[in-house]
Amino acid sequence: MTPAKTSAITADPWQSLQTFTDARIALGRTGVSVPLQEALKFKLAHAHARDAVYSSLDCDALMQALEIFQLPLYRLHSIASTREEYLKRPDHGRRLNTSSVTLLKEISPSPTEVAFVLADGLSATAINKHAIPVLNFCISMLKHSGISLAPITLVEQARVATGDEIGELLHARLVVVLIGERPGLTSPDSMGAYITYAPAVGLTDEARNCISNIRPEGFPYKEAADKIFYLIQEILKRQLSGVNLKDNSGEIAASV
Repeated sequence: MTPAKTSAITADPWQSLQTFTDARIALGRTGVSVPLQEALKFKLAHAHARDAVYSSLDCDALMQALEIFQLPLYRLHSIASTREEYLKRPDHGRRLNTSSVTLLKEISPSPTEVAFVLADGLSATAINKHAIPVLNFCISMLKHSGISLAPITLVEQARVATGDEIGELLHARLVVVLIGERPGLTSPDSMGAYITYAPAVGLTDEARNCISNIRPEGFPYKEAADKIFYLIQEILKRQLSGVNLKDNSGEIAASV
């Protein structure tokens, strides 16, 4: 009986570059097709990305973990009542629902300098995994520097702009929104940090500074926290954020 023929995998000359990136390069080929193993890996990565989009905040665990910072904690919700509504109506994810607005108005907080907002965004998994470790570094540095902190809020079905309304209602000089970013095929749990001076409803993205890909495989926790802390100091000093604020942290490090 003649054994079945197997197709040999043709190596790719770029294979050595795989060391420097998680991108799908130099996968090789079987005939004119991608090798079966790589095709299956792609489908698995796609499934992880879809799961991330539909993941939920572990609110109970997060609220319990946030107690270590000894700050008031509030759980809020956007206008979007379901995940389907959130995905189909981005505008509903940018504003708080009526009960959340009422809650923040009733507590009538004193003015502070920095408000942290945790939002699920497009990957609640990212917040569940990475928000607390980053806050551990950030809040420690801010308290040591004497920078006042507003209550921490946890917001479900939220987009970045939700932080503008929260910061305004909390009377904070700036808001830092930690949010799950749109998942990629190699990063379903990437977290972003968006920092906005003088938060108010109606601001757009040019008013913000963004730090992206916060996760151990991307921008590690300590380095990300250092960058957030640097930007907070610069924003408070210069009283502006977004495209008008130049990040000179690299130049400062080089001169030391």
